[in-house]
Amino acid sequence: MTKHRKQKTGGRQQTMSAAQISNAILKQFAAFPRKRLNAKQLMDKLRLDVSRISIEQTLHRLETEGLIVFTGNDKYQWNKKNSIEATSQAYPTQKYIGRVDLTRTGDAYIIVDGEEQDIYVPGKFLASAMNKDIVKVEVPQIKSKRRPEGKVIEVVERALTHTVGTLRMFSQYGIVFPELANQFPEVLIKLKDVGKAEDGSRIRAEITSWGNQNSKSVWGKVAEILDKADPNEIAMQSILVSNGFDLEFPDEALKEAMMMEGRITSFEEGVRRDFRDILTFTIDPADAKDFDDAISYRWIEETDETEIGVHIADVTHFLKENTALDKEALKRSTSVYLVDRVLPMLPEKISNDLCSLNPNEDKYTFSAVFTFDRKFKITSRWFGKTIIHSQRRFTYEEAQERLETGEGDLADELRKVNAIANALRKERYKNGSINFESEEVRFKLDENKKPIGVVIKVQKEANRLIEDFMLLANKEVAWFMHKKSSPEIPFIYRVHDQPDMAKLTDFALFAKELGFQMKLDTPKNIAESFNRLAKEKEENELLKMLEPLAIRTMAKAAYSSNNVGHYGLAFEYYSHFTSPIRRYSDVLAHRILYQNLNEGFYRVDKEILESKCKHISSQERKAMDAERESVKYKQVEFMMDKVGQEFDAVISGMIEKGFFVELLESKAEGLIPFNQLSEHYVMHQNRLKAISKQTGHELKLGSQVRVKLEATDLSLRQLEFRLISETE
Repeated sequence: MTKHRKQKTGGRQQTMSAAQISNAILKQFAAFPRKRLNAKQLMDKLRLDVSRISIEQTLHRLETEGLIVFTGNDKYQWNKKNSIEATSQAYPTQKYIGRVDLTRTGDAYIIVDGEEQDIYVPGKFLASAMNKDIVKVEVPQIKSKRRPEGKVIEVVERALTHTVGTLRMFSQYGIVFPELANQFPEVLIKLKDVGKAEDGSRIRAEITSWGNQNSKSVWGKVAEILDKADPNEIAMQSILVSNGFDLEFPDEALKEAMMMEGRITSFEEGVRRDFRDILTFTIDPADAKDFDDAISYRWIEETDETEIGVHIADVTHFLKENTALDKEALKRSTSVYLVDRVLPMLPEKISNDLCSLNPNEDKYTFSAVFTFDRKFKITSRWFGKTIIHSQRRFTYEEAQERLETGEGDLADELRKVNAIANALRKERYKNGSINFESEEVRFKLDENKKPIGVVIKVQKEANRLIEDFMLLANKEVAWFMHKKSSPEIPFIYRVHDQPDMAKLTDFALFAKELGFQMKLDTPKNIAESFNRLAKEKEENELLKMLEPLAIRTMAKAAYSSNNVGHYGLAFEYYSHFTSPIRRYSDVLAHRILYQNLNEGFYRVDKEILESKCKHISSQERKAMDAERESVKYKQVEFMMDKVGQEFDAVISGMIEKGFFVELLESKAEGLIPFNQLSEHYVMHQNRLKAISKQTGHELKLGSQVRVKLEATDLSLRQLEFRLISETE
């Protein structure tokens, strides 16, 4: 039988259970985690009308449970290692669903949409959750300035379906040891599921079971035996698989794609607007294999106006809703672009053939057509299904040459189209659009896909020309759907919320130290400050490091059926319409728009649409992670023969353990631990600098340094540097 004690409250007696006494004591320790308290001190502070023996017995039990620790002299202290368990008992809890971001130490942060701070979860409280899993996490609601801490109570959705590693055979089963052992689990395989794989084989394993409460073992089967001689192939496949992307399409989906044909039928000619006699061209990278957008140009002599058509591959003509192929496209949601390959959202029969707007071929398209007056103002707009015939395929370099020199075929037409693009861009910046052009690393690869050089992609006028018309089409489609909504027609928007003011304030203080003044009083002034930074960094090398830091203050763009506008572009309504070959969001936009072009109204279930938006946003983040991992792999591979050499670099990031440096030429990044330095440095709370405790010297983000490459680790995609000196 549970014992009860009496507590004086407001002059009357109240009984307390053993659990209530425990909770009162735990709350006191949680509020003052560094305090050491004995039974008498707790009685005085808590004013519990219970015996000292009862308090001592409770303290002993809490110590046995590992919630507090004995420190000597009859005193106890909060046990930091089990703080989450203790606070969960002492305080009410709240549950969140988010995505696991696993650190190298084995701990994790849970990223929850709509929450300003990530939730910290120590490795021991992750249960069986792995990197990028969607989990339910429980967080004690204790008021604190510290980052919220919690524990995983359920894995909602697994990110990992396959893993790549080395198979080792034992008498009763095999074990796959993954490429990144600190982030991915070992997989056990029954002998009957090994197939032709042998001991030491590099394989791709399909995970079939994540175990249960009684067994944490992960089980699987051999899905593919990989070529031992090609470590690059294994690494790239591992990156894709570890981020949750299937390497092959299901047979049923492939069969559906192979049965499709793209010939222009008389029926489609009767229901589509024909643009085949109007000048149409594409502008794409030289190595592009699919062309999903084209531009048409026509001068209307009667009204002295210019008609520009933005023509997008009509993927939905082939991709029918709820087919096996459509379900697979939604599952993938995006094409993934690694350094040396593309994992497509759709089979090549569709992306590179049926829907690719190849030159000198008639193609089905979905178009946004705009008429401009002599002052480049839009006088009319039209959306609908079309047929086009691209007369010319330009590379960016070819188009740029014509814009610069005025020579070559269609140079005059390209310049006229570019004049309208410039006007659109100028208007966008005037309205508060932010001009961030972060540097993009490109590798020169040999025939074996090994990096032999690094180049930084430069945005030129031809790139911006295409971008401006794609932005226009995306904005106008979203605006059209909004205007038609009465009541609301659920639609898929590309949203981008305003910056985090706390992060922005820290950034502004740091920028001020470098001589750049931000104005934070209005959203428009913030945008103007960022654009001023983009211009001034071209003249001041020190300011170049501010741009990626500025981007980090921004909210992440995502897909949603609830429109909040797009802050970065300064658009009240914005969607993605222009790349359905590689983005499922655009497929959804095409379907909903087409059904609402006529007088009637077509409404999808908003709850189902929002669920798809969240899935597509999640897949987009996974694809970006995979792309970054492939770049890191190639950067380390490029640096492997350069150990011992010195390089100029900038400090690009800070963590508690040390600071990251980015090499100026190759953009390769590595960590320099603080414990390797001659002074004891501590990272500032704003994560923008570290300060020496001995001298007060500061290491700031953006500072130029000279470093020496000490070691490379291709399996972990890590570079290790040593600080040689700082550069003024």
